[in-house]
Amino acid sequence: MKKLVCLLLLQSACLGAFAQMQVKTVNGTVESVTEKSGVNSFKGIPFAQPPIGELRWKEPQPVNDWTGVRKCDAFGYNGMQKKPFGDMGFRSPGMSEDCLYLNVWVPAGKPKAKLPVLVYFYGGGFVAGDGSEPRYDGESMAKRGIIALTVNYRLGVFGFLAHPELTKESKHHSSGNYGLLDQNAALRWVQQNIEAFGGDPKRVTIAGESAGSISVSAQMVSPLSKDIINGAIGESGAMIAPTLPAVDLSTGEANGTKFMEQAGAKSLADLRAIPADQLLEIASKPGTPSMSTATVDGYFLTKKPVETLLAGEQANVPLLVGWNSAEVPYQALMWGDAPTVENYTKKVKSLYNDKADEVLKLYPGNTQDEVIKSATELASDRFIVYSTWKWADAHAATAGKPVYRYLFSKPRPPMTAAMGNAKQGLAGGIIKDDGKKKEDPKQPAPYNGAAHASEIEFAMGNLSTNTTYAWTADDYKVSETMESYFANFIKTGNPNGKGLPKWDANVKSGPVSYIDINVTTKPVKESAQEKGRYNFLDKEYMK
Repeated sequence: MKKLVCLLLLQSACLGAFAQMQVKTVNGTVESVTEKSGVNSFKGIPFAQPPIGELRWKEPQPVNDWTGVRKCDAFGYNGMQKKPFGDMGFRSPGMSEDCLYLNVWVPAGKPKAKLPVLVYFYGGGFVAGDGSEPRYDGESMAKRGIIALTVNYRLGVFGFLAHPELTKESKHHSSGNYGLLDQNAALRWVQQNIEAFGGDPKRVTIAGESAGSISVSAQMVSPLSKDIINGAIGESGAMIAPTLPAVDLSTGEANGTKFMEQAGAKSLADLRAIPADQLLEIASKPGTPSMSTATVDGYFLTKKPVETLLAGEQANVPLLVGWNSAEVPYQALMWGDAPTVENYTKKVKSLYNDKADEVLKLYPGNTQDEVIKSATELASDRFIVYSTWKWADAHAATAGKPVYRYLFSKPRPPMTAAMGNAKQGLAGGIIKDDGKKKEDPKQPAPYNGAAHASEIEFAMGNLSTNTTYAWTADDYKVSETMESYFANFIKTGNPNGKGLPKWDANVKSGPVSYIDINVTTKPVKESAQEKGRYNFLDKEYMK
């Protein structure tokens, strides 16, 4: 009998340890699913009303209350989008305008103290992506004592259309930026609700990669968000030319007017009446104005982000920011031409004319190997590295807070045998061989560096969720290092910790250094050539 009682007590304790967690939010009660690790995950919590019908192209509205317990065991719909990238895998039930959901991972057991919070925005050029992608999962961060969230936001024409009629109907006299306003609504949801999950609303770090990183830079300079965040992490990208810079509202409205004409709509009501899938097709046609660009609307953005940064008017918080060593391969600059010295020199002269000699000193190409390396660096700088550097440089100069800069240089391992003849695309995607395309002429191998978006699984501790690559012990070592840095920063505003190479912060007028994250992670001083590259591009893009 005594043994039976002990057994029942043990079973009860085990069930209690892995019982679903219920949390009362301001809109209603939600219930988690308990993962094998003991982490509680809440998937598909609505944080705003579905932006459909009359709410299409309006700022997100407060979600309606519900009664009873909402079981959060499945992701919400992903936003309307095409599939331009081959490295995205969603676990959503499908695509819909009804996409404003977030996901929360909470450490095992009932949190006893106010825990730090991570809010992660996905990448995808503001035209693709979803919070259900496994590489963004917050379970590993939760195991480190952090409450982690992923957030959905509107994309493309649904998230960034500006138009004079939209500006007129807005009480803020603004239009566009709906995707960014969705992110702000999620941050306000965090302020209202995260304490009920065990989190601290005064310890919220926002993070993201590519368009997610660009989003972080935008939230930092927005008067709507800058006072409700306490730290920021940017992985490759800032809303600074040439990387999806914000345009004047008049420019956005002109693009929207042209789009309305192309859609055959005579009024905003007509445009709202077009079915979502049809609208997506229209927006995806060649020649359509950009539908993934933010506007300086006077509401979410009062200035161009770089102007706010240079004026020191952004969120006064620590920043951890960096990029990858080979964001895009040399082919992104050479456009099919072989990487010979002659072809490279010709390409640089066509791009920079009378400044070509200066560029060739900063990005030398005297041998094929040197051409491949320099063309990779120049293409990557023009794509996304310069804008990220400018963000880091400006914040260090004006914010009075530390900036921790990194370079991620660990190349991915080969793909698994199951991937067949698949190969990496230009910006981190995957191109599968369908047998229809002819093989490109044999080109030399790309520079052996870290491609765009390849650091995400390392930083979030999610290598095991990506079965495309044959991960090695070295990869898991690098992931442990990078995730530890990120977790320390989320908790304290400083990435340093026991057993990690020391990472020095950059501050105003101080020496510039960064941490090189690889199998052997080490601090590096910014070289004169690196500084020269960014200073040259600074003059090109800050005209």
